[in-house]
Amino acid sequence: MTDVPGRTLPVSARAPGKCILFGEHAVVHGAPELALAIDLTTQVVVQGSDVRRLNGHAEGVDDHGYLGAAFARAWPTGAPVDVRVVSRIPRSAGLGSSAAFCAAVATAFSSARGGIARPDLAQLAFDIERGAQGVGSPGDTSVVVAGGYVTLNAPGDPPLWTIDGGDRRWEVRRVEDPGWVWVVAHSGVPRSTADAVRAVTARLAAPDGPDLLARFADVATQGIRAVAAGDRARTAELLEANQTLLREVGVSHPRLEALLDAARPAAMGAKLTGAGRGGSIVALARPGQETDLVRRLARAGALPFVVRPNPNGAELVESPS
Repeated sequence: MTDVPGRTLPVSARAPGKCILFGEHAVVHGAPELALAIDLTTQVVVQGSDVRRLNGHAEGVDDHGYLGAAFARAWPTGAPVDVRVVSRIPRSAGLGSSAAFCAAVATAFSSARGGIARPDLAQLAFDIERGAQGVGSPGDTSVVVAGGYVTLNAPGDPPLWTIDGGDRRWEVRRVEDPGWVWVVAHSGVPRSTADAVRAVTARLAAPDGPDLLARFADVATQGIRAVAAGDRARTAELLEANQTLLREVGVSHPRLEALLDAARPAAMGAKLTGAGRGGSIVALARPGQETDLVRRLARAGALPFVVRPNPNGAELVESPS
């Protein structure tokens, strides 16, 4: 991974979406997580303007929480700019649309200010997203900045970086890509990450919360090992085990369960991905059955995508002419 160099406006940057394989929600409380950057992206172009604009419009800019947080944390000059956004990532789908936006705009702003080291970019993207949401972990923003497969709170080689969350610190490490193709499917049911995180936090405060958190951590740790070893069968088993825990903390949804049922004949394992209570599922197809899996999910009313890891993470692209 290279640092982000400085450029003059206009500056264009993009960042991938993400898919959490193991450990969502529990990561907020220090448990391990494994996620991968996927090849659906958000691209932003930042150019000079007479007033602050979003996609050419001055109205509503101050009401956009993520852009407002980006201006506050990554654009201290206050110079007016027009931020234009094009995204292939469904919103409120659990696939990292907000993290991709935060990382892309942080990349563009930082480049226009002279450049930034990638660990600092990861911290900045997290600060922007958390500033808008008020809760959460740096898993989403770190994986979209780093690209590939990324762990939080897992032992291993020296970390790529450490993220400071004030009352907690997270170590971010890379896991080797096993070369698998994944299928994600958006249920069409929107959800709020912040609301789901707060609900799970309350659930983990119950008397059995420490035991439940330990079970999340164990499944995630085993899942990280299985992916690193390229063990598809074991990974699939652990995806199912993780889904059982997510049901137990109350973040599944009838539409998600229907999609998991639809996927089962063509999937080795599947689970919801992201905050839950709607959003998306991720499935590891049986070898050679990716097309069948996509068809089954589409017939069940989902918006499916065949995805592969995005290895680059947040990056500059050729400036617009």
